[in-house]
Amino acid sequence: MRGLTISAHGGLDQLQYRTDLPSPALTAPTDVRIRVHAGALNHLDLFVVGGLPNVHIVPPWILGCDAAGVIAEVGNAVDSVAVGDHVIVNAGISDRTCEYCRAGEQSECVQFGVLGEHLPGTFAEEVVVPAFNVRRIPWHIPMEVAAAFPLATLTAWRLMVTKAQVRAGDTVLIWGIGGGVALAAMMIAKARGARVWVTSHSDAKLARARELGADEGFNHHTVDVAREIRSRTNKRGVDVVVDSVGAATWAKSLLSLGRGGRLVTCGGTSGPMLEMDIRRLFWYQWTIYGSTMGNDREFDCVADELAHGRLLLPVDMVYPLEQGRTAYERMAAGEQFGKIVLRVAEPGA
Repeated sequence: MRGLTISAHGGLDQLQYRTDLPSPALTAPTDVRIRVHAGALNHLDLFVVGGLPNVHIVPPWILGCDAAGVIAEVGNAVDSVAVGDHVIVNAGISDRTCEYCRAGEQSECVQFGVLGEHLPGTFAEEVVVPAFNVRRIPWHIPMEVAAAFPLATLTAWRLMVTKAQVRAGDTVLIWGIGGGVALAAMMIAKARGARVWVTSHSDAKLARARELGADEGFNHHTVDVAREIRSRTNKRGVDVVVDSVGAATWAKSLLSLGRGGRLVTCGGTSGPMLEMDIRRLFWYQWTIYGSTMGNDREFDCVADELAHGRLLLPVDMVYPLEQGRTAYERMAAGEQFGKIVLRVAEPGA
């Protein structure tokens, strides 16, 4: 079996395209085996290569957490999908037995793990996952488009709909437009009737974001975003801030946030350690939400959006699996607008 792997943490020189990997086998009656057609990169994939605290790999470790493909085999307890179905994969694996899972919050599971990080990933010709983690999609949706959809859109849905509860009339600030979660968050906010302001270091990305519906864009390398927002809102601030950048933007996010505002975060690409004046937190009555991926109900919602052709993320570039290192280099350089996709199987295969 072909796949993109690492055998040790480090730089992108650790990436290895291999053709000698064993095919995965079903280990539970609720498992399904998927013939992967395409997988999409996320920032998490870069972090896995570099190494994450308390995450241990077994070489050769298959990377990747997003995928779309075709069901090749089902366990004898599976009746939700059948061989030949086209599916997308939810990369968050839960134990289905803990109190959080029983309450319907699978992404809060005490044993929660992510494909490619805690479990072998999707950048290979086949992957085995629980049937709970796949949803059927229409045959006419291109696999590259479908692969770009699940993790970013599921994460953004939980951020914007479940946590921040964005509604018509809200003003939303989204840092770092161009990545998958930021773009999905923008589309969801616009669909819910919000006004959306975005930031980027690239004027070209800001222009493209406006074409997709952003109401305003700020180049955060040349504009003091917090000062500009306070000025444009007569010091009121915005209702919601989406900040997955972390250390580099946190203080400005809070300066941009109005009274009773909601800040949502699902990452810290610029660093995880923060400082804040807690007096401002309680005086302005802010709410800060952390969020990771999504539960079964939210996955149903985004799968329905995909099936109806809504919230489709731009596909930035498609690379064959054997050019995986080039794809990772593009992600690391921050050059992409939309999702970078690896083609694992040729169309019609």
